[in-house]
Amino acid sequence: MNMDLRADLLALLPELTLTAGALVVLLAGVGGGGRRHGGLAVTALASVGLTAIALKIAVDVSEAGRLFFSGMFVLDPFAVFFKVLFLLTAALAPLLSRDYLERHDYRPGEYHSLVLFATVGMMVMASGTNLASIYVGLELMALSTYVLAGYFRREVKSHEAASKYFVLGALSSGVLVYGLSLLFGELGSLDLAAMAAALGGAERTPTLLTGMALLACGFLFKVAAVPFHMWTPDVYEGAPTPITAFLSVGPKAAAFAIFLRVFLGGLEGLTPYWVWLVGGSAALTMIWGNLAALTQDNVKRMLAYSSIAHAGYALLGLLAGSELGVQSVLFYMLVYLVSNLGAFGFVILLESRGYAGETVADYAGLARRQPLAAFGMLVFLLSLGGIPPTAGFMGKLYVFAAAVNAGFVWLVVVAVVMSAVSLYYYLRIAMQMYLREGQEGEGAEVLAAPWTARAIGVCGVFVGIIGVYPAPFAAAARTTAALIGVTLP
Repeated sequence: MNMDLRADLLALLPELTLTAGALVVLLAGVGGGGRRHGGLAVTALASVGLTAIALKIAVDVSEAGRLFFSGMFVLDPFAVFFKVLFLLTAALAPLLSRDYLERHDYRPGEYHSLVLFATVGMMVMASGTNLASIYVGLELMALSTYVLAGYFRREVKSHEAASKYFVLGALSSGVLVYGLSLLFGELGSLDLAAMAAALGGAERTPTLLTGMALLACGFLFKVAAVPFHMWTPDVYEGAPTPITAFLSVGPKAAAFAIFLRVFLGGLEGLTPYWVWLVGGSAALTMIWGNLAALTQDNVKRMLAYSSIAHAGYALLGLLAGSELGVQSVLFYMLVYLVSNLGAFGFVILLESRGYAGETVADYAGLARRQPLAAFGMLVFLLSLGGIPPTAGFMGKLYVFAAAVNAGFVWLVVVAVVMSAVSLYYYLRIAMQMYLREGQEGEGAEVLAAPWTARAIGVCGVFVGIIGVYPAPFAAAARTTAALIGVTLP
């Protein structure tokens, strides 16, 4: 075999392994009648475990900093960090979903395989060094999640979620591709390194700036930033709750990975132009996400607006444009992942009127009926609100420090004020759990779902450890931060 092809395939070994695992799960689901929930969930988990081993092998045998597939793919520490996050998300997804799928009597084979295919797309995005390869990964992820959003075919809300997500997602992809075409026409390449070099002598023409703006708009849609957030509340409410949890962390982290690599790598020369566009969106995202969440009685919609606000916080690290800024985004993605998945895990555990734990009133008197569950939910809510000593506090501290260090003090002031506002709607649930007794017919019982409980336990351990001892996780983020062309100021 050609040595270059062998090296390329070794670098792609994690993606190939996970793709094979997804196909095995899909075929096993079809061949086994589609109702072997435990076996298929274990197979999906095994696929993720084998992929993690394949990732370790690929990192060990690949030459550091080498580009693969004619410069379109890289296996650097930046990509590895995000791939570990994606694999953690993909491992928690079957745990959150197994009991839920069995309770609602939906086929697990196609479900778990789509989650794995979406993860493959996210991993390709993280390693992409060419806008063409990044777009291929983006569409693989997007098409899989469109189907997952509408997976509960007997639920009207699930159909609506999938339809809205598909239409608006396709529109955003069209905007993104148009931006790519304009940039290619002006710079003559879609390779990020070649684009960065070409920008050194390129005139800042209206076509070039329009392409940059359209690309930014496409990425802002993927991270659910204002004013491109319209799809998020409806999709999060209508999708199956485990998929809502998956959508809120995995695809969002993947979008931030390419946002960082493209705008701080390939388009760093246009920073004076895009920084105000992204900065304005970050401010609006933090303000609208938190204010809109104040009025929500549906917990899934509330967490949807909360996720919009968290995208605004993470954008502060991108705006900082420094090694510290990139480090803060990576660290924040890990913190947000475990905090949000844990909170959604408790939503799944409270079954009420069809979909799980939808209203704030469903949590009335939970501390009296299930004190351990109420305490766990409180921990995740405090982490999302940024209260010490939880992981959420450390995550916000890092992004706020990076933004202040870069001179965006006004944005940090907005972020701090909005973080205080967010405590109102997070603590509304806490008040229901601890200060309301719950009348007859009010409040939902915690279901016996051992797989979901295990996922919540894993998230809780991470939230606690990162909150009191963040140093190793922050160090892991820092080692990857200098890999996309930025340095500490």
